[in-house]
Amino acid sequence: MRISGPEALVATKTLVGSLPKPRQAALKTIRTRNGLVVDRGLVLIFPAPASFTGEDCAEIHIHGGKAVVAALLKELASFQGCRMAEHGEFSRRALENGKMDLVEVEGLADLIAAETEMQRRLAVEHTAGGLSELYEGWADRLTRARALIEAELDFADEDDVPGSVSDMVWADMAKLQSELSDHLAGADFGEIVRDGLKVVIAGAPNAGKSSLMNALARREVAIVTDIAGTTRDVLHIDLNIEGYAVRLYDTAGLRDTDEVIEREGIKRALKTAAEADIILSLAEIGVTAQTDFAGFNGKVFRIGTKSDIHPIEAGSYDLCISSTTGTGLTELHQLLVNDLLMRSAALSLALPSRLRHRTLLADSLESLGCAVSSVSAGLDIRAEFLRQAAHSLGRITGRVDVEDLLDVIFSEFCIGK
Repeated sequence: MRISGPEALVATKTLVGSLPKPRQAALKTIRTRNGLVVDRGLVLIFPAPASFTGEDCAEIHIHGGKAVVAALLKELASFQGCRMAEHGEFSRRALENGKMDLVEVEGLADLIAAETEMQRRLAVEHTAGGLSELYEGWADRLTRARALIEAELDFADEDDVPGSVSDMVWADMAKLQSELSDHLAGADFGEIVRDGLKVVIAGAPNAGKSSLMNALARREVAIVTDIAGTTRDVLHIDLNIEGYAVRLYDTAGLRDTDEVIEREGIKRALKTAAEADIILSLAEIGVTAQTDFAGFNGKVFRIGTKSDIHPIEAGSYDLCISSTTGTGLTELHQLLVNDLLMRSAALSLALPSRLRHRTLLADSLESLGCAVSSVSAGLDIRAEFLRQAAHSLGRITGRVDVEDLLDVIFSEFCIGK
């Protein structure tokens, strides 16, 4: 149990007697103020400001039985001013005390939720401050540029101010614009690492979609029958492919029908396909695989199915498979791996991974573009564009105007983290 706040060490001393040395674990008997033994456990203290929250902190490591936990919580609640932490409150206090910024806090939330190796690596990069350091470096360049521009505006007649610093400033801002644009281009992959590659299995009824879903999941996820239109709703499973999260969706068969429920299933299938990163368009070998899906601009792989009962047609499909015998499934797995590797080529994991990051980066880039391109505008107007660019960039790490974002961000945390 973690206790944080100005009275944390006082409460801990009351429970365990003498306090151990800072950041050194000691075995202590934990007692109520009436002298009743609650448990024996390890106790550590972290005096401010060298703690996670920046406040005095203590940790009491006890046995996890419900009665032990309940007894200690009851005793802690008896101290004046001591209460249960709210969702994410420890991390919020760390933010408010300057121990972390918003990107690092979000990285911690992602680290707690990480299920694949690449999700863990991305979260660690954010938690360790790699992304924050990049953004703060850009913000410093914007601040310096604004200072030079404003110096020229205010003190152009002074001897110690160069006659014109504009050329130097705008050359650096054009370079920054290019860097920001390249960084924003990696947002798609950052979101894929964090949220998973969205792969949709689509095609006509009885093309083998549900069979493929079950084969890749290695369990019975979808009902498989010879009756067309068996799958009515969108089903999905999460896969771990080479450390990447992949969200696989099975959809209703695409065809013209007057059956009301099936039409709704087809409508949902097309909506899911439009939001996909990859579509596996299935068709029984001998039938042309669909390649056009309304609203979708990504990759479509034509997959010929039931190769166990049909001769393989090499030129008609990107891959031929049989969910019954397993033929082609290894190649399909490698097809997805190759796509992920191509998306990640030349990209580090210092990537924006949330819609909030993407939106604010786009705002900053737009303002910076206006500052660089508005050659005929006055320096005061161009300096204002730079201020707007810096403002958007600062909101990513939480340096400015973040109160309206905090409740949403910290609601992702468990109690007390």
